[in-house]
Amino acid sequence: MLGPPRSSWEGAGRLDADLRWARGGHQARERRDLLLEGLHAINDRIGWISEGALGYLCRRLTVPPAEAYGVATFYAMFSVRPRPATVLHVCTDLACAAADRAGLCDGITSRLGPDSGVLVERGPCLGLCERAPAALAVRAGDPVRTAVSAPADAGSAVLAATAPDSAPEEPPAVDAVPQAGDPSLILLRRVGAVDPRSLDDYRAHGGYTALRRAFALGPAGVVREVTESGLLGRGGAAFPTGRKWQITASQPGRPHYLVCNADESEPGTFKDRVLMEGDPYALVEAMTVAGYATGAHRGYLYLRGEYPRALRRMRHAVGRARARGLLGDDVMGQGYAFDIEIRRGAGAYVCGEETALFNSIEGYRGEPRSKPPFPVEKGLFGSPTVENNVETLVNVLPILTMGAAAYAAIGTPASTGPKLFCVSGSVGRPGVYELPFGATLGELLSLAGARPGLRAVLLGGAAGGFVRPDERDIPLTFEGTRTAGTTLGSGVVMAFDDSVPLPRLLLRIAEFFRDESCGQCVPCRVGTVRQEEALHRIVERTGAGATDDVALLREVGRAMRDASICGLGQTAWNAVESAIDRLGVYE
Repeated sequence: MLGPPRSSWEGAGRLDADLRWARGGHQARERRDLLLEGLHAINDRIGWISEGALGYLCRRLTVPPAEAYGVATFYAMFSVRPRPATVLHVCTDLACAAADRAGLCDGITSRLGPDSGVLVERGPCLGLCERAPAALAVRAGDPVRTAVSAPADAGSAVLAATAPDSAPEEPPAVDAVPQAGDPSLILLRRVGAVDPRSLDDYRAHGGYTALRRAFALGPAGVVREVTESGLLGRGGAAFPTGRKWQITASQPGRPHYLVCNADESEPGTFKDRVLMEGDPYALVEAMTVAGYATGAHRGYLYLRGEYPRALRRMRHAVGRARARGLLGDDVMGQGYAFDIEIRRGAGAYVCGEETALFNSIEGYRGEPRSKPPFPVEKGLFGSPTVENNVETLVNVLPILTMGAAAYAAIGTPASTGPKLFCVSGSVGRPGVYELPFGATLGELLSLAGARPGLRAVLLGGAAGGFVRPDERDIPLTFEGTRTAGTTLGSGVVMAFDDSVPLPRLLLRIAEFFRDESCGQCVPCRVGTVRQEEALHRIVERTGAGATDDVALLREVGRAMRDASICGLGQTAWNAVESAIDRLGVYE
């Protein structure tokens, strides 16, 4: 990845004369952003990060070993201790826990036996909730091999781990879109209709029309269209996209950067994966439009480490676009230079927070930064940066092709355009659904074939809130869910019937937040542990004596919400609070 070392300072043969003065020290330090990629390269090749390999990488990048060790141990997908070359990641999060009726992990362990050479790791959501339960096998080597088993049983998961090349292919992305073929679709209309590997097919279906119009409008015109469309960020914060772009474009500092956040790690979320697997060129085009509008000449796609097929699709799409002059020094002959680098995450939910993501790209621990300064002023590498998630960026294409007024006419005045919803759990047709803002929860559940006997619906994922199954008239808009005392979040809708024990589900949410807390701030680091401890005590009791622990949960929840640095700690209590207050779980 780094090429041969150029001097003894970087690990070449020791020559005393060469070590008498520093060569390229500042230049080497500027390459620290390759640390995460270097850790991936080591982990991909041998399955874990040895002391010698870590030390060599530190020498090459002039990074202090203690700092690099802190980075390597921050991510769940890395190990600094010896482990087998094959790791089978088995999801134990909400959708998979609800669907796992046969004890998947126990069945896998008994089939493999103690000398299988496969490490079975129970882990958080793999983003395959529409096919729960799910498992991901990763076999280190040159090249690294991966295989997905979903929906998984013990036999298919063991096959994926022991013979990844023989495991069945994943179903196409269109299988996750129950509405495929519906002519009213906007964001999902190409998924299943085009070959995701073919740039020509993408262009034949309207691809790069939006970028041509962007060049005709100019950067200020593009920002104006996005602003007038009323597009709000689809990652959960719902910040006006046009305003973010305008502030970034007006910053005097140079260079400007664009970052696409494709690290969707919220349990129950998988819409960005479906877009990247089924329509990858749309994201490449949308990132180019966003870079042009905000004055950025380099974009970073931070892609979740548990998405091997999305990674292959996006790498192929970026390479083909570059080869055809749609990325590079002169995009479409318009004199605008823009290129995209893909960076892999490595299993850290907190890196979905924008400043934690910047730290991760730069080669530091993925810990959130205090604000201000805000990313639009001082973001990636200390420069003005605009950050959007995949769904937000893909919405820019129809804004430019149909016009801001036509786009704003979809949905409601405060929540414009179409929205993608990830529906999973106790429904007959799980998958990604596209509806205009303003549709009700009941309409969405009916489309997905909600099963009888629903007990609860979780909106927004682990950081969201529960609602009762009779609250089907809640409008699926940012303002509508806020009025109803819940949140839309990133569009997660998880339905649970009477067969799912809600107290155990809440405990799993608490375990998730404890594991994913970066530990930087005390309210979150301590609060998530105390929350889990209290829920353990409640679950292990036989129905009596929960009053004191519920009071403790409220006190801890308020402290986390008021004093945590980032959204992880601020929302870690939401689901538990809503289950207590709306569902009466511990009454």
